[in-house]
Amino acid sequence: MTKTKFAVPLHYQIIITLIAGGFFGYFFSDKVIYTNWIGDIFLRALNMIIIPLILCSITSGVASVGNAENLGRLGLKTMAYYVFSTLAAILTGFILVRLFKPGVGAELGLKVPVDEISAISDSFGQTLIKIVPSNIFEALMQGQMLSIIFFAILCGFFITRVNEKPRLLLMDVINAALDVVMKITLFIIRFTPIGIFSISAKVIGQQVEMGNNIGEVISRLGLYFLTVLLGLFIHGLITLPLSVKILGRANPIKHLKNMATPLLTAFSTSSSNATLPLTMKAVEVEDGVSNKIASFTLPLGATVNMNGTALYECVAVIFIAQAYGIDLTFGQQLVVIFTALLAAIGAAGIPMAGLVMMAVVLKAVGLPLEGIGLILAVDRILDMFRTAINVYGDTCCAVIVAKSEGEKLKI
Repeated sequence: MTKTKFAVPLHYQIIITLIAGGFFGYFFSDKVIYTNWIGDIFLRALNMIIIPLILCSITSGVASVGNAENLGRLGLKTMAYYVFSTLAAILTGFILVRLFKPGVGAELGLKVPVDEISAISDSFGQTLIKIVPSNIFEALMQGQMLSIIFFAILCGFFITRVNEKPRLLLMDVINAALDVVMKITLFIIRFTPIGIFSISAKVIGQQVEMGNNIGEVISRLGLYFLTVLLGLFIHGLITLPLSVKILGRANPIKHLKNMATPLLTAFSTSSSNATLPLTMKAVEVEDGVSNKIASFTLPLGATVNMNGTALYECVAVIFIAQAYGIDLTFGQQLVVIFTALLAAIGAAGIPMAGLVMMAVVLKAVGLPLEGIGLILAVDRILDMFRTAINVYGDTCCAVIVAKSEGEKLKI
């Protein structure tokens, strides 16, 4: 008689450790220092694998796409969806913040020093110029994702332009390297639950140590907090699933269930880039999207597609204007919408990058940078939610593009 092995699915393990870590951080905040190293090592391991994964997967994906026509078609579909979904998120946030007016009569005493937030940021034109790296090794060392993606696309495209013998050799080498990177990735993923426990405990423990009563902070900024959350839920549970159903002709409920592990990891780590290895695995294994599509759309999405961040920036900037009693003109409101779109594209897939990019939007409409201090108290919590929406938007794009290319998926 054989014994039946009992295994708890990874996403349930993550939920359990996420909650357990939160309780540990809340009740034993002074002991969190002894578990922080686990989360630090886990995040370092994920960050270690991101650049090799992006470089190998995009080069392999683009090389397997073949000619320039196919590559152009994939690129156009991907970017069109990312711009459409981000604009839909911004408009959702814009309508809600104008409807509920959370900044009118807001408690200004909750301001937090913003010394660490820099207003210095590249213009959109400079961001485009910097896509082309002056030194690819420097770009790799500094983790300049757009430059790395650009270089990987070039490599993949021109591999298809060399003679057959070296082309096959290069493809074998890159695919072998990708296999090794994926094996390392799967090994790291096995430690996700304990990493999430440590990260969750650290986040909650820090709030307790800073003297922030989480319930009180949320209640004092309650309407703003709920406005952002409502916008994120509308976008994540209505807009994106509808796009999967209508544009992708796929089952959005099954897709959402399949994405449980990467979405919970994104929620815990607040990092699209750190979640990328799990996102790629889930989209390919659970949804059945080909590596060719996944390796092109997902690394690009982790860098330029920030639905949740764009929605949050739009709501936050108009909230700040309302709190200061500044009535934005129609033209200024259009500038907020447009700048939020560009800032979301330029935001890095790292924790709280959206907060830094918000300085660009505030600057564009002449609002005081100190206004960021009004929302810092709840930003870390909202960062977790908006990162999950960012990642979910990437996965929806992968499904829609795969279906448009005629692939048969499991959903």
